[in-house]
Amino acid sequence: MTARFIFITGGVVSSLGKGLASASLGALLQARGYKVRLRKLDPYLNVDPGTMNPTQHGEVFVTDDGAETDLDLGHYERFTGVNARRSDSVTTGQIYSNLLTKERRGDYLGGTVQVIPHVTDLIKEFILGDTENEDFILCEIGGTVGDIEGLPFLEAIRQLGWELGRERVMYIHLTLVPYIAAAKELKTKPTQHSVKELRMIGIQPDILLCRADREIPLAERRKIALFCNIREESVIAGLDVNSIYEVPRNYSEQGFDKQVLKIFGIADETRPDLKKWDEILARVQNPRQEATIAIVGKYTGIGDAYKSLCEALDHAGIANQAKVNIRWIDAAGFENKNVEQELKDVDAVLVPGGFGERGVNGKIAAINYARTHNKPYLGICFGMQLAVIEYARNVLGIKNAASTEFSEYKTSSTDDKGSLVGLMTEWQRGNVMETRSKGSDLGGTMRLGSYECDIIAGSLAEKIYGGKHISERHRHRYEVNINYREDFEKTGMIFSGLSPKGHLPEIVELKNHHWFVGVQFHPELKSRPFAPHPLFASFVKAALAEDERQKKAA
Repeated sequence: MTARFIFITGGVVSSLGKGLASASLGALLQARGYKVRLRKLDPYLNVDPGTMNPTQHGEVFVTDDGAETDLDLGHYERFTGVNARRSDSVTTGQIYSNLLTKERRGDYLGGTVQVIPHVTDLIKEFILGDTENEDFILCEIGGTVGDIEGLPFLEAIRQLGWELGRERVMYIHLTLVPYIAAAKELKTKPTQHSVKELRMIGIQPDILLCRADREIPLAERRKIALFCNIREESVIAGLDVNSIYEVPRNYSEQGFDKQVLKIFGIADETRPDLKKWDEILARVQNPRQEATIAIVGKYTGIGDAYKSLCEALDHAGIANQAKVNIRWIDAAGFENKNVEQELKDVDAVLVPGGFGERGVNGKIAAINYARTHNKPYLGICFGMQLAVIEYARNVLGIKNAASTEFSEYKTSSTDDKGSLVGLMTEWQRGNVMETRSKGSDLGGTMRLGSYECDIIAGSLAEKIYGGKHISERHRHRYEVNINYREDFEKTGMIFSGLSPKGHLPEIVELKNHHWFVGVQFHPELKSRPFAPHPLFASFVKAALAEDERQKKAA
């Protein structure tokens, strides 16, 4: 059938869960047999979130083709299994960059370049472009209605409503229905005002998703429907849940997906097949074991900074039918604490990716504890580099081992091997040689996207992956120096995964350790609830074994 477009907007406040709602609707439509695609349109002026602080914006999600995107694309992938592409994420910064390039080139020669029609036309081109026979294309608009930077996006989707016809376009608006404790009642006025704002732009929502922390009585739903000019059955409650995996089932029980099809005039009496979601939820709600994993990171003040990481650990818990408890440890303050006291009762240690010198000593202290106390350890990206540095300092005796990211001091002044971890200046991507320098822009200049890796036979990595050839997503600009491989391997740290030509270390592991692995890539980006990443599944399994060992020792 001809592709239909669903636009999801938000109102009242941000962080209500538009991304999760979009992903859940995509999953419900998939469960009815339809092919879906999800996209994110972000109004901020950054070209992408690659240079934004995770404490402000949350994590940067990376696609196979190397786009740095908003974390909501992670929700899309995890809920639908459809890999996002560069063409599924756009920002105002990208739109204006494209616009100004076209203007300088003379594409608009003779005309005044304006927001309407030139900016809105580029937004519409993005929405309509690069599709592959999808039945439904869901487009989430970032921010909230009323934000000045979001107006061009809202104008563009309003225009598409007229150009494509209402039989191919519908609008879903997510709002907040707050409970006022002093009055002891839910208030619908914020939703009414948000819809009013949207209608002033020229968009009449077809469905309202009303976020609330308790049931919304029928009287309030009728009131919302009356004042917002929509059907009563199109007022859907988005209630708080204990697990995000409850969301698709909850929305389906309220007829969310059924209303979408009805509004499009699609006669579909089938029921969505939600068995896999029910199985996932059953495992989440009935764990047989539990383990506590310490995450020693730099951005522990905000959970969204490590969103995919937390989800991957949850998926690994599902694979092992276990509950994974996370103990957040701020690396910056950790270096001055009693490391053994802080980590002795955790079952495993994880050091995630990050940038900069702050917290380095705390992370190295945690890695040293995990290595010397036989605790399962997983180092991701920077966590792998620091594991190599810790080993070099404390086992190989290279006391000044460091990365040029935070120290210009060479690893050795007596040989020409160079720094242990240094800036990559060139690497191969397909048939193209990528080159960088210290003077390169920070944005979009890292080694981004999927790259292949060959695994050494007989290694723990081969056992975990069940094969010798993998592809994983990367986001880094510093790399472990392959010239030190022999020094490490003769003392017990194996370079068990390498780039196809053997120049770039991708995986390191310790031979005489219960479970100690560092990876240069970001495996969390490819984990799914229905297909937990094998690296995380094995890591959590090792943590569970450590938990059992500690119980027996006690």
